[in-house]
Amino acid sequence: MGMADRTPTTVEEYRAYRDRFHNWGRWGADDQLGTLNHVTAEVRRAAAALVRDGRTVSCSNPWQTAAVQPDARRNPRPAQFEMAVNPGGSSDFLGVWYHGFVTTHIDALCHMFTSEDWNPTKQVYNGRPASMVTLDRAETNSVDHWRDGILTRGVLYDIPRMRGQAHVQEGEPVEGWHLEEFAKQHGITPRAGDAVLVRSGAEPFWTAHPDFEHAFPPNTPGVAVSVAEFLYDTNASLIGWDLMEAGGQERFPETIPLHRLVIPHMGMPMLDNANFERLAEVCAETGRYEFMFTVAPLVVEGGTGSPVNPLATF
Repeated sequence: MGMADRTPTTVEEYRAYRDRFHNWGRWGADDQLGTLNHVTAEVRRAAAALVRDGRTVSCSNPWQTAAVQPDARRNPRPAQFEMAVNPGGSSDFLGVWYHGFVTTHIDALCHMFTSEDWNPTKQVYNGRPASMVTLDRAETNSVDHWRDGILTRGVLYDIPRMRGQAHVQEGEPVEGWHLEEFAKQHGITPRAGDAVLVRSGAEPFWTAHPDFEHAFPPNTPGVAVSVAEFLYDTNASLIGWDLMEAGGQERFPETIPLHRLVIPHMGMPMLDNANFERLAEVCAETGRYEFMFTVAPLVVEGGTGSPVNPLATF
């Protein structure tokens, strides 16, 4: 089942994934990097060698504020943005609840626990008790452990373009084997340390569906659970996406099953709510779907993640 015979992941397979793709202890009991351990010095040098033109492309959505709020259903807590102007200059204040479905951000490994209930035995990545994450701060697996940034090879998997569509259609999510197909069609060999960037076409989807009733668990088209097989088998360092998890996940025991699997069990960062529209155009124009990819999280000690502006450099 799954990737082997190109069928959607069953509930039984999903439960088995938590043991099959379990990385606890793989890089030692004190590890705080998870799959970012795949990004070695050699991987960084190879990524830097991909820079030929010096052209950079942002993969971030603009922050939605109270003044610029296109969809309150997806973003019930818009970012706070206040200006101060004096005779000699100006300053501003920003405040944001960035986890959710709008702001481009990276999830730290303390963001998701192994279960959704108040079970006192639940854990975070590498077997640490979830009780180490408190209202004051996360005492483990926090984003400040990535203060030196992430620099690796990024690969854009533009699935709508492969299908001849503007965006992924409802009922046709991105499965793991679709990433394999895309790589083969474009002569890409997945490598350890890759940032796997999956375009489902969020911007054209929301443009085409202005009255779509967004809900939680996510009910949009996007990325299916079988992608976890591809990520694990290719030793990817992180996954980035624009529409996040596919709709129809209600058949699984978790509301956001990929988050609940990939972060606490695999120890993999997730780059949520990226914007790959400009990147997709540049990739199509140049015929290059691999590039140097950088993410620089804010140094928030004890933080569960960080807003980011990821950059692809050609």
